[in-house]
Amino acid sequence: MKTPKGTLIAIGGNEQKRFKKTDESFHSHFGEGFILQDIINNSEISKPRIEVITSASEIPEIVGEKYKESFLMLGVDNVGILDIRDRHEADESSTLDRINKSDIILFSGGDQSKISRIIKDTLTHHLICKRYQNEKFTIAGTSAGAVVMSEEMISGGRNGTVIRKNDLKTGKGLGLMSEVIFDSHFIKRHRFGRLAEAVALHPDKLGVGLGEDTGVIIREGNILEIVGSGIVVIFDGSHLIYNQYGKLKDRIPISLANLTVHILATKDRYNIREKVARIHYDMRHHKPPFKESG
Repeated sequence: MKTPKGTLIAIGGNEQKRFKKTDESFHSHFGEGFILQDIINNSEISKPRIEVITSASEIPEIVGEKYKESFLMLGVDNVGILDIRDRHEADESSTLDRINKSDIILFSGGDQSKISRIIKDTLTHHLICKRYQNEKFTIAGTSAGAVVMSEEMISGGRNGTVIRKNDLKTGKGLGLMSEVIFDSHFIKRHRFGRLAEAVALHPDKLGVGLGEDTGVIIREGNILEIVGSGIVVIFDGSHLIYNQYGKLKDRIPISLANLTVHILATKDRYNIREKVARIHYDMRHHKPPFKESG
């Protein structure tokens, strides 16, 4: 498998603020100032061109302006709002030109299924994947914009700690990370159950639950580093010794034996391919358990 030259930054979202006819969440300044700074720093360009893609949102103008304000507070004024509303727009040359000229794209929150429905398998999608594979290109996403990065994507489901078969709804995401299934607002919205069900359904994939005001930076498609003020929970189902998911009837509680769980905080790292966690304290005082490429 070819090692991508680009970087993914998946952010778990933040506090909920209700608007008419929407369930979107963001605080007035997103609470993500440090994470937004991490996005800027990762580009290695002092004044990067950023395109915020608001396709997931029902209130794209408000969301877009809030991001422009937030990035301006961090000293970046070269920010565009790219509100792609249908697949025709995703194939337009003007849209492709803006993505080609950007150093960073950021998918906003909202509904991840809308991003997939509008962008998946379009020229925009192909261009994003091509740049991610071949260039030092940063793709960030918050909430829905993070969840859609997965190949097998969580599209909805019941929140809670009880795991029952088919509480989960899934779809196909943009496939930027085939080895991982992301979920957002993981702690505050009690999404333990639906991510665990996703891993029961796809035990070959890691479940990555992103807390609010928390994100992961994934470099070379493998080394995952936590940023932000909260935690990231990783479910590894590769060593399950009991998983009868396929035989259960709907709404029956699911049993999983030998599910490996990691709880990681800022500056901790995780090697996706080797399935090994590296705690920040250990990085300072002990020999690391895995080698990093590069």
